[in-house]
Amino acid sequence: MTATILDGKAVLADIKRELAVRVAALKERGITPGLGTVLVGDDPGSHWYVGAKHKDCAEIGITSIRHDLPATATLEEVLEVVHGLNEDPACTGFIVQQPTGLDENAILSAVDPVKDVDGLHPTNLGWLVLGKEAPLPCTPVGCVELLRRYDVPIAGAHVAIVGRGITVGRPLSLILTRRSENATTVSCHTGTRDLAAEVRQADIVVAAAGVPGIITKDMVKPGAAVLDVGVSRVVAEDGRSVVAGDVAPDVAEVAGWISPNPGGVGPMTRAMLLSNVVAAAERQL
Repeated sequence: MTATILDGKAVLADIKRELAVRVAALKERGITPGLGTVLVGDDPGSHWYVGAKHKDCAEIGITSIRHDLPATATLEEVLEVVHGLNEDPACTGFIVQQPTGLDENAILSAVDPVKDVDGLHPTNLGWLVLGKEAPLPCTPVGCVELLRRYDVPIAGAHVAIVGRGITVGRPLSLILTRRSENATTVSCHTGTRDLAAEVRQADIVVAAAGVPGIITKDMVKPGAAVLDVGVSRVVAEDGRSVVAGDVAPDVAEVAGWISPNPGGVGPMTRAMLLSNVVAAAERQL
């Protein structure tokens, strides 16, 4: 069996074209969406990711509002920028790029929930639990959208989510068990007694543990959809530091669908961030 590639880059391009139409319609009615970003420090990965977000914005007509702070920035200085974006009418929504090296909960809680386009504010996560419409976390909803775009059956599917983090694993389980998705989920992690047995039953596997190669070929049901969300740094044979996912390469031999890493879920996270910004602007109508 050769797995169908769940191409997040291609879907991102499609979604950007769709969003550009919605942004143009908003501008005709006097509303220009604006995305703010707050970046602390010099992490190359964070700088690349923030830059990619602003490039996306430029391509579809969203205004960029960028605040880059030095690694020496204090919590108070970051919160001052956050409060400024809360009050800025040109800013439809914004994100604070993690990690900052500071109190992430204090920073996240200071964001206006209405402008929380990461969908990770305690209020918005609470609305997800209670089933009320609110901005959804970008990576989990990006996983669902990627599956939908490739017509992977979700309703009634058994889904194994490997990873219990607040940015992916926990909210994804809630999203997938809504009536609009109707999947049955099991939340696994590095402490699961028999991880292979749990994963082997799944029609859909989402690997988000941050453990390189934790999902292997023998653990996957033939024909299952496998999404690799893990990001870890490992040392290659030539001594270089490279990014590794949670899914072993040979899983593609048994899976029905598989997302590459990079190029799978990562672009979908960017796509859903843009979608959250546009949706927030549309709520202003």
